[in-house]
Amino acid sequence: MWLQFDGVNSVAEVWLNGTRLGEHRGGYAAFRFDATAALRIGQDNILAVRVNNAANPDIAPISADYTFFGGIYRSVRLTAVDPLAIRLGDYGGPGVYLRQRSVTAASATVEVTSKAWNNHPAARQVRVRTVVTDAAGGIVAETTSATRSVAAASEFATVQSLTVRNPRRWQGRTDPYLHQAHVEIIDAATGRVTDVLTQPLGLRAATVDPNTGFSLNGQRLQLRGVNAHQDRLDHGWAVSPAQQTQDFDLMDEMGVNAYRTAHYQQSQHVMDLADRRGYVVWTEIPLVNQVTDSAGFRANLQQQLYELIRQNFNHPSVFFWGIGNEQASDNAVTNGILDTLAAQVDAEDSGRLSTYATHKGDTDGLAGHTQVIGYNKYYGWYGLSDTGPGKWADQLHAKDPGRRISISEYGAGASVHQHEENPKPPVTTGKWHPEEYQNLLHENHWKQLDARRYLWGSFVWNMFDFAVDSRSEGDTDGRNDKGLVTYDRQIRKDAFYYYKANWTETPTVYLASRRWTQRTAAATTVKVYANLDSVTLTVNGVSHGARTSADRIHTWPVTLRPGANTVTVTGLKNGHTHTDTVTWNLAG
Repeated sequence: MWLQFDGVNSVAEVWLNGTRLGEHRGGYAAFRFDATAALRIGQDNILAVRVNNAANPDIAPISADYTFFGGIYRSVRLTAVDPLAIRLGDYGGPGVYLRQRSVTAASATVEVTSKAWNNHPAARQVRVRTVVTDAAGGIVAETTSATRSVAAASEFATVQSLTVRNPRRWQGRTDPYLHQAHVEIIDAATGRVTDVLTQPLGLRAATVDPNTGFSLNGQRLQLRGVNAHQDRLDHGWAVSPAQQTQDFDLMDEMGVNAYRTAHYQQSQHVMDLADRRGYVVWTEIPLVNQVTDSAGFRANLQQQLYELIRQNFNHPSVFFWGIGNEQASDNAVTNGILDTLAAQVDAEDSGRLSTYATHKGDTDGLAGHTQVIGYNKYYGWYGLSDTGPGKWADQLHAKDPGRRISISEYGAGASVHQHEENPKPPVTTGKWHPEEYQNLLHENHWKQLDARRYLWGSFVWNMFDFAVDSRSEGDTDGRNDKGLVTYDRQIRKDAFYYYKANWTETPTVYLASRRWTQRTAAATTVKVYANLDSVTLTVNGVSHGARTSADRIHTWPVTLRPGANTVTVTGLKNGHTHTDTVTWNLAG
């Protein structure tokens, strides 16, 4: 009998009927305790959990630019298994690990490692059968191990290799096709299947080239990514699967195809959604800002990395293991820790790439540990004078052409209640974050990012507004407002539609500054984001002409009249008409 917690922040002590089952240190991974001896079958049982989310110098993260919510915030379950079963005590992992050794259009070879346990008081004769099925349930590969004797109260591991001929591959958002791998533990003496585990299997191969970026199954794929935290207004981290599904619906709508789980492991439902919807995922441990030079801290980091990798090993959406974000000090202690973590990734999973997100030097020690690297660059927001990352990226690429680089964070704050014509860069820590400035920044950045094929990916900061209890800026204290969608998921900001017009083929026509309904200046510029063949603007029934634009941005200078003004934009795509309308009131 195993008691599993899917997420508790951050130190959890667990007792069952007065027996202390153990302690878990870390707020983002699942963990299990063997509850067999303490459980009273057929009787009432008292489960007690004590949780502490206070900062602890030996547990990552020590500090970070987001709110550390506390308590039991994901599901809790009790799982009963046969004494001869797949191992459940492996850092919260499934006990079965699928390594894709070779994937081509002609064949896919998968190595399956199954860890199991004989908890009987005597030896057992055991076989392990592994079956790969297609989405319809048809068997496409299978193998059964030879019978072996397993001693009482001991673990055993089985490694099997299977080949799928002419596989239908997992092709990201285009075709996120999933096979399934089923592992059966068989008591050979009776022929009884004592345990079976099914895991997703998306057959795919990826590479990252310093000149051409990310490729999936031999074809270049531009990663149009976002970062996202797991919290939501009035729920903290205790969000439901339905709310997580809504988040993916919003990302789907905008055309996102890559997702960074900043800055920590997220729920298995999130990862399942990424698998099924074809997202390329960068997931990471919560090593943020600072480190502690202690054995306890190093051990906790390694524990959290083992949990991250083993719990998410079989998700085909995962391509990058992140070992940290924005360490404050480029010193021997920090670099030693990062070096250890990068080596751990290589040892655990040679089939994926290690990465790190840095905000410091381009080629300093912090940026030199992982196989690929991300740079958090807030041009136009945090005091950087250049208007975008293009010049910087070109210089770095020329200086170190073998370095595989991405933009792991970029963005600007925006209030949907604050508006300004032609805004200058606002004071980032101030209360004025006009929505129009976020629009300008993202327009400028995406044009530069889109033109640089050597970038293996870019990730908007952030998909959603999120809680930061230490911040007092924008229109709401305790909020980071760089999201493209509001914290309650009710409003898509203007920049959301800029990306939708550029990242999707969905017919899109959107009047920006639409929430700026009370105007004081007659002269203004109407801006429209659209991916239609052409768009035509009318104001109060008077046409202002048609526009076409390669960058999906269309503008018209207009003069509003006192009182209500009806602003309408109309266009055609594939023979269908699409229209958007707003009403702006000019004070008389």
